[in-house]
Amino acid sequence: MSAALTLATSRRILTQLRHDHRTVAMMVLLPSLLLVLLRYVFDDQRAFGAAAPALLAVFPFAIMFIVTSITTLRERTTATLERLMTLPIGKLDLLGGYAIAFGLVAVAQVLVATGISLSWLGLEIEGSVWLLVVIAALDALLGTALGLLASAFARTEFQAVQFMPAVVMPQILLCGLFAPRESMTPVLEWLSHLMPLSYAVDALDQVTRSSAVDGTLVRNLLVVAACVVAALVLGAATLRRRTA
Repeated sequence: MSAALTLATSRRILTQLRHDHRTVAMMVLLPSLLLVLLRYVFDDQRAFGAAAPALLAVFPFAIMFIVTSITTLRERTTATLERLMTLPIGKLDLLGGYAIAFGLVAVAQVLVATGISLSWLGLEIEGSVWLLVVIAALDALLGTALGLLASAFARTEFQAVQFMPAVVMPQILLCGLFAPRESMTPVLEWLSHLMPLSYAVDALDQVTRSSAVDGTLVRNLLVVAACVVAALVLGAATLRRRTA
């Protein structure tokens, strides 16, 4: 893996995104708009404070997954990726470049959403604001990595969209957003332990309720980070030169 080639790929993707204002606006602003909508749907500060930390993980995760999978697949179907793979550039260089580019967008997305939640929407946290930002950004990067992995298995943009309910929705349903995971049936609780979004939600909930940085929080962060790396490696291993 070459750092120079990886960074060159990132610059190319960021240059393309700079000319796609609608996509950038959706990625950066949509989580914040959804949180604002949710705040006024609840019309209750306590209810919003209970749900907002989990949604700071869920919204960026879901949005980055769908945007990344479709954008990457579009490059494959237009033969852009195939032409790049004829160059002396490794698959990890390509996916690493995509991950860095979309990861930077994810950081901007999370900074905006967190800033609006803490200021305008009145979200209160006991822990570090910067740790909250780091966890939410890591979760958005998880969505990016899984989107890159999903794009390796899809042949059309419609198929990429179909991965949304298969990959994203089960994690949202079982991450503890709607019910505590320990109150689920044993089978569902066991499945929730296999899903990385559960650990991101647990980490955000802990930062919201406590300023302590303990072994559980560190473990949750390491699990999410390991899943990001694993998804990128698997995506590189399954990346095909042709789509047909």
